[in-house]
Amino acid sequence: MTSLTIVADDNSGNAKTFSDYKAITRELKDVGVLMEKWVANQPLAADANQDAVIAVYQDSINQLKKKYAFTTVDVVSLGPDHPQKKEFREKFLAEHTHADFEIRFFVDGTGLFYLHIDGKVYMVMCEAGDLISVPANTTHWFDMGENPSFKCIRFFTTKDGWVGNFTGSDIATHFPSYDEHRVKIA
Repeated sequence: MTSLTIVADDNSGNAKTFSDYKAITRELKDVGVLMEKWVANQPLAADANQDAVIAVYQDSINQLKKKYAFTTVDVVSLGPDHPQKKEFREKFLAEHTHADFEIRFFVDGTGLFYLHIDGKVYMVMCEAGDLISVPANTTHWFDMGENPSFKCIRFFTTKDGWVGNFTGSDIATHFPSYDEHRVKIA
């Protein structure tokens, strides 16, 4: 289930959790984050490759490419049996920024974005059908869990693709992991 939990960035005080999609999109819009739902224009097999995934969402992809001048669109997929799942998870767990905005569309599975904005952390649990756009230079991190299971379409305006500028902060260690958070909101 898509959810949003907002808490002070020192992880103190009461957290506010939202599960109503309209409330989630409203709260995120207030801090410049786009969140929306997409629907495939035809069924998609669970083992669909990059070309098949892009073909099913081509109309929505074309709209975003036109609006934001994306030069690169690809599909990233990670399952619990991936041999590098631990290394990938650790890379994204460190707080970082991007010079460009980051857009991810969850074709399948789930993942947890942590957005560090104005003294608060916005924990956004994304699921299949969710598109999230993190503004450029927004400090954030991402957790896919110990046994990841997701497939996402990624959009880039540069050919360099994903380039993280790490802050060196240990803030991510002070918040529940993906797995801990899922138990909390269940």
